[in-house]
Amino acid sequence: MSNVKRVYVEKKAEFAVQAKELRHEIRSYLGIETVTGVRVLIRYDVENLSEDTFEKACNGIFAEPPVDVLYLESFPVFDKDHVFSVEYLPGQFDQRADSAEQCVQFIKEDESPVIKTATTYVIEGNVTEDEFAAIKNHCINPVDSRETGMEKPETLVTVFEEPEDVKVFDGFETMPEAELKALYDSLGLAMTFKDFQHIQNYYHGEEHRNPTMTEIRVLDTYWSDHCRHTTFSTELKDVTFGEGDYKEPIVNTYKQYLSDHSEIFKGREDKFVCLMDLALMAMRKLKKEGKLADQEESDEINACSIVVPIKVDGVEEEWLINFKNETHNHPTEIEPFGGAATCLGGAIRDPLSGRTYVYQAMRVTGAADPTVSVKDTLPGKLPQKKIVREAAHGYSSYGNQIGLATGYVKEVYHPNYVAKRMEIGAVMGAAPRRAVQRLTSDPGDIIILLGGRTGRDGIGGATGSSKAHNTQSTSVCGAEVQKGNAPTERKIQRLFRREEVAHIIKKCNDFGAGGVSVAIGELADGLRINLDKVPKKYAGLDGTELAISESQERMAVVVAPEDVQTFLGYAAEENLEAVEVAVVTEDPRLVLEWRGKEIVNLSRAFLDTNGAHQETNVEVEMPEEKENYFKKIAAPKVAEAVAANDMKAAWMTELADLNVCSQKGLVEMFDGSIGVNSVYMPFGGKYQLTETQSMVAKLPVAKGDCDTVTMMSYGFDPYLSSWSPYHGSVYAVLESLSRIVTAGGDYKKVRFTFQEYFRRMSEDPKRWSQPFAALLGAYNAQIGFGLPSIGGKDSMSGTFNDIDVPPTLVSFAVDIAKEKDIITPELKAVGDQLVLFTIKKDEFDLPDYAQVMKLYDTIHALIQAGVIVSAYALDGKGLVAAVSKMAFGNKLGVTVNEDVSKETLFAPGFGNIVAEVPAEKVAEVKAAFDAAGLAGYEALVGWVNEEESFIYGDMRISMEEALHAWTATLEKVFPTRATENKDEVKTGLYKADNIYVCKNKVAKPTVFIPVFPGTNCEYDSADAFERAGANTIVKVFKNMNANDIRESVDEFVKAIEQSQIIMFPGGFSAGDEPDGSAKFFATAFRNAKMTEAVMKLLNERDGLALGICNGFQALIKLGLVPYGEIRPQSAESPTLTYNTIGRHVSKMVYTKVVSNKSPWLQGAELGKVYCNPASHGEGRFVAPQEWLDKLFANGQVATQYVNEAGVPTMDEEWNVNGSYMAIEGITSPDGRVLGKMAHSERRDRSVAMNIYGEQDIKIFESGVAYFK
Repeated sequence: MSNVKRVYVEKKAEFAVQAKELRHEIRSYLGIETVTGVRVLIRYDVENLSEDTFEKACNGIFAEPPVDVLYLESFPVFDKDHVFSVEYLPGQFDQRADSAEQCVQFIKEDESPVIKTATTYVIEGNVTEDEFAAIKNHCINPVDSRETGMEKPETLVTVFEEPEDVKVFDGFETMPEAELKALYDSLGLAMTFKDFQHIQNYYHGEEHRNPTMTEIRVLDTYWSDHCRHTTFSTELKDVTFGEGDYKEPIVNTYKQYLSDHSEIFKGREDKFVCLMDLALMAMRKLKKEGKLADQEESDEINACSIVVPIKVDGVEEEWLINFKNETHNHPTEIEPFGGAATCLGGAIRDPLSGRTYVYQAMRVTGAADPTVSVKDTLPGKLPQKKIVREAAHGYSSYGNQIGLATGYVKEVYHPNYVAKRMEIGAVMGAAPRRAVQRLTSDPGDIIILLGGRTGRDGIGGATGSSKAHNTQSTSVCGAEVQKGNAPTERKIQRLFRREEVAHIIKKCNDFGAGGVSVAIGELADGLRINLDKVPKKYAGLDGTELAISESQERMAVVVAPEDVQTFLGYAAEENLEAVEVAVVTEDPRLVLEWRGKEIVNLSRAFLDTNGAHQETNVEVEMPEEKENYFKKIAAPKVAEAVAANDMKAAWMTELADLNVCSQKGLVEMFDGSIGVNSVYMPFGGKYQLTETQSMVAKLPVAKGDCDTVTMMSYGFDPYLSSWSPYHGSVYAVLESLSRIVTAGGDYKKVRFTFQEYFRRMSEDPKRWSQPFAALLGAYNAQIGFGLPSIGGKDSMSGTFNDIDVPPTLVSFAVDIAKEKDIITPELKAVGDQLVLFTIKKDEFDLPDYAQVMKLYDTIHALIQAGVIVSAYALDGKGLVAAVSKMAFGNKLGVTVNEDVSKETLFAPGFGNIVAEVPAEKVAEVKAAFDAAGLAGYEALVGWVNEEESFIYGDMRISMEEALHAWTATLEKVFPTRATENKDEVKTGLYKADNIYVCKNKVAKPTVFIPVFPGTNCEYDSADAFERAGANTIVKVFKNMNANDIRESVDEFVKAIEQSQIIMFPGGFSAGDEPDGSAKFFATAFRNAKMTEAVMKLLNERDGLALGICNGFQALIKLGLVPYGEIRPQSAESPTLTYNTIGRHVSKMVYTKVVSNKSPWLQGAELGKVYCNPASHGEGRFVAPQEWLDKLFANGQVATQYVNEAGVPTMDEEWNVNGSYMAIEGITSPDGRVLGKMAHSERRDRSVAMNIYGEQDIKIFESGVAYFK
């Protein structure tokens, strides 16, 4: 008899977004049109739960009555239907099950339920066995999931075998070469056989013993390409250059590098020529010349770090600005969701371990064409469409949950990324310099492990991503990819942002490649680590697994012995697990103990050899002049249309090109507004259709006013790099620089960081040509501009069978500026002139650096003077792409002068900039160029017309035609809408006769803001209330154990009793799991004590309650709106569910105030339209018709989504989630509780500058004024 209870939960037909989407995918993408319907059910198996708690969990946690149907034990299905269920592989993190267990514990804190989840699919219609197999194949990625049977297990409690002792390789130190090679081959290591022999020599010559399995695995990880950049550190002995038209500049750059190398390392025999030295030499040289005074000097290499003086409330302070790029190509290729999530996680944890708060991210990815048929998928690969969508979903869900604004997203398409996807995350972090100490680890110091627990997921990630891949390898690397646990990451961010915490950290390392052995192992020369103290996700892990598992969301922190208890106390306040696991020793050896035995004992000197010394020769191949990328129109179909003199076809084809077309459906998955620092939204203009070329953010200053902003852009074109890796890198640097200039930045202050991604190297000297030539190009550009790259990341395994990724060097440029410097790229006004600025090139198609610098200086001065009002940097696609994108945002037409050549329109224009200049200021441009000696490098190329059309000679394209061409290409991959409904909603305004008046006045109200796992808007919400004149109490709900939960309930009750307002902030309560938003929030507040405290605040003290986004979801699930009291939901209750588009939506929404009944809306104007960011996956307001009628009649509908004319609408462009009657916000019957989806707290000076409309709805000021 099984003790396991089973429930199936299915969305009601109207809300079954995922099932509808899957049916569409099967019919259109897989081409199986006989499928008539698809059902998707979530299966929960539950054990160790009392009947009473189980019953409560069924109503509100597993299922929500308004939108779900719940079946106990089994569900109805027809005989002819095909049914299968999918579960995660053992060891994979299942956020749904984890959140469900935590959530159920809120009901009764002393029960310890075990929950396992699966997804059950029902395929309706006539389907053959082969077709059914294809459907299963589409739904199951074998790297992280597997099919599971329908029978119920006896128990969910896993009994783990006690692991055996760690194996010792007997006879290793004296093993003959042939036997040693056989052993090497059997272990599947990432290191070379030469490294393996190097290890044998060490054990034979120094240790006089045989190694353990753990020691071999630790060394394999330590010396992997991923951790120690072994390919980049290979000595390049003999460098030869092929013949060709471009040999001269490439050879000259190499000679200059050699001369700089010998000058910088005079008398140093140990410094040899390698890719790493070439990558760093420009920085070393520029530093020697005094051009890098702002770099922070420190032993810790967490991220690129510069010291910047800023003013806070007029007082100067020094801040550290950190930036870092990280790539996660291999994991994202085989498990896109987890791989991409961990890409961002890895990027964040570098600056975070440097104790800076990460506040903005950029995502640049590379893929093959995702619009092709599933039949074109290579054997052993996932389809490109699946990879690009799942990866976007993984990265965005992680960033969105931890509250990190993604300021810029771009996917670059090239056929050779089918070999291995490129997934780059680049992040910005900042902190006051006073908070960060850079100290040494001294003997006796303690190392604390903080954050997540160790599991089998993520074993061998470093070695896996250092291997080239073939058709078989993707199935055995399964456990190398993790899912990422965003709520835990958010807790670490909160902890490290506290200055008192950061200040007692002497050194810190994040857990990435190599797990405990590397993260802790690198913190001091001598260490004794006790693996028995490392917290585990489950039993049964052996010493090797504990030593090298990369389980993420963990930090290793060095503190002095006297600070240990203080630090552990801070961690507990943030609901984080923290344990002492190691001590720093005098003896420079890395020692790991497990079950009382030493399983690793290695000398630091040996670890630091990074394996055997590797050598190779390089043969540099030359680009061919006949293939010259600069001299042709990049897109073949555009070139054909131009040759046929069909300019309309050429223009339209250009806009539809994969690397020009709109990626709005992709970009809107990423929260771009959280943190209230984003100066740009990714798409601007009244219609949010002009894409920005960089990201700009205000510094995350916790208290006080500051006008400093940071800027980041990228540059790279895979087609140019494929022709010439040397030119590709030169222009990647130039392109990243030009995009800073067009946003208003000063190029002279820029710092770079590079991402290198190349094919797998081999013994063949020609294989080394691409990275060598690319780094020479980057070297040339850095010296040419006098601007250094101060960091980077190399990934050298872009090979699948015989396909190589295009040679890739992406340049990221970072700049510091003031708010007033920034301009936005959308065209501003009819009649303005368009001026094209061009760079000068030499006979080798290389930029004339002196001219470019003068040009960019002059443009910067013209922007500062207000002469240039918008600007766009050209790329490999010419002028047409640039002016069209500038025009879309405000739907302003453009006329291009007939004398502009077709090459200028469509051929590469890297480094060139087109600018919008009011007609009366054109003379100022000419004067400035004449004065700078740049006459002739500026030309009038057109103007902004009043016709909403693109005109060139007798060619005319309407705005709508152009937009259709631009948006259609990727619509099936990244949809922007799920319905065609554009009906307007006729509801009118509600004018109340009297508004509720507060009887309990207070001079300064106090606002209680609760923080649950997954909450991420608490800082923004507290800032908004404090700015409006309130006090705030922000408290974290702790739930590590039963006692934590009881204590937290008492603390929350006390905080509510001290407050006049409760604010439920936004976020993703526990990742919006178990399936559905804000269940954590709602379940906690259903605790009898908390319910009573909330109702007393409302009923006895005339208090107010506000919920925004996730907070609105909590209010509606508790019943506080629309009922005005906490009560259970019924099947008829209004609620919020999945957006019709079935994904997260982040964009500015226009909402109209349609009722003045609520005290919260007294500062807003009835009938006025306000513009605020929406960022949610479940914001669709749904209710039965009688409820809708009642809400309008009673004035409880506060705000509605409206179109550009201010009319409530069902058009998804404006009503972004498909809410019934376009409802965005509702109130309780008397108006004192308000819930709304759009983030009214996310507004500040210079935030969302490229958005048009009033952003301040004055909710917070009205809430405070109510008590006065």
